Amino acid sequence: MTGETTTAAGSADLEGPATVNPDRPTPDLPLRHNAAYLLLTTGRFAQAIGAGVGTFAIPLLAFEVTGSVGQAGLISGIGQAGALLATLPAGVVADRVNRRALLVIAAATGAALWATVVGAGLAGTLGAWHLAAVLFCSSLVSAFVNPASGGALRAVVPTAQMPNAMAVNQGRMAAVALFAGPVGGFLYGMAHVLPFVASVLGHVIEVVAVSFVRRPLNGERTERTHPLADLREGLRFVGAVPLFRAVLVLITLLNLTSIALVVAINLELVRTGTDPRLIGLVDACAGVSMLAGAVVAGPIVRRVRVGRFGVGTIGLLAAALVVMALAPTYWVFVAMLAVGVFLYPALNAGFTGYLTVIIPDRMMGRATSLLGLTGLIAAPAAPVLGSALLEAWGIGGTLWVMVGAMAAVLVALSLTRPLMRIGKPDTWAADALEHDG
Repeated sequence: MTGETTTAAGSADLEGPATVNPDRPTPDLPLRHNAAYLLLTTGRFAQAIGAGVGTFAIPLLAFEVTGSVGQAGLISGIGQAGALLATLPAGVVADRVNRRALLVIAAATGAALWATVVGAGLAGTLGAWHLAAVLFCSSLVSAFVNPASGGALRAVVPTAQMPNAMAVNQGRMAAVALFAGPVGGFLYGMAHVLPFVASVLGHVIEVVAVSFVRRPLNGERTERTHPLADLREGLRFVGAVPLFRAVLVLITLLNLTSIALVVAINLELVRTGTDPRLIGLVDACAGVSMLAGAVVAGPIVRRVRVGRFGVGTIGLLAAALVVMALAPTYWVFVAMLAVGVFLYPALNAGFTGYLTVIIPDRMMGRATSLLGLTGLIAAPAAPVLGSALLEAWGIGGTLWVMVGAMAAVLVALSLTRPLMRIGKPDTWAADALEHDG
């Protein structure tokens, strides 16, 4: 989408990263010496590990309490609906308030929410619906964190280093996938409350890390506008860009299929009496693969156009799904999930890096929230879809449905010009979207 620009009404502006600032990072400062970047990403990493460990335990406990894979999936879906409901106001808030304060408050709230689960577990009163309510509120809070995090990262990382920063973040998220399942299974096997202790600790570490960031994470508005006007402005901005419209459809379908696949496999293993530690091993092997993929993500992003390795990523996952559908056994799940997700870190790093570079700073929160609908719509729907397919057709039929869905996404992606036209990182700055106030 080289040369593509758009404008939207509104006179408010930000004096953020684009403003001359002595605290502004420079490209000659390595990321490993960028204290603000390290603090932000360390906090997010700790929170993600804790949340991953806790999230792993939710369907296990829900199934134990209800005895139904359908109800277990429904509880997980209800819990994830909070982020979907909050995403539009969250983007407006993230563009209007201090990003550091928003991140700290959100992390502190998450710690308090998961602490209620720990308390109820110790008191012997923890139930699946309590868990769903906490998950609902926690996902609602996370809707405010994601747009603030995107803007904060842009404030501390120069454009030239964005591909490397995104590749490193993908490696950390792969480490989450690697450790969250095994650690969650191990802790759950020891005591059902322990995974949620990890969630509390992860949020507390994020509070401390972000509190120590001293570099400005956003600027100040020169004018105050009504929140509804800000929301309309964000909707117009996103709707005016063909790339964003395509992403909202295609990535939503991709996320829906991918999450439903993992949910269906995990619930099938739970239903067949697989040890929680072995279920965690499935996630661990996928995490090892993504960690390896993150190591090569930087070179891939620098050398291959985003659209091309997007097609390769989805094609590889579709091929792995065919193998799983032909032989739906535990060790095939372990191996093929690892194969299928190998290229995901490169795709995520390239695409999110590109968006972070081209979106104007003052629109970052709203655009990130709106584009985040691709995951937020899938998060509550996918557990319900995966569990419903599993109950109705078994694991074999469910996997073949996933094969068909992934094939459709692959064809649609290859025919979507705005995605296929995204170039290598040295061309990203030229694609920066204009937003005239």
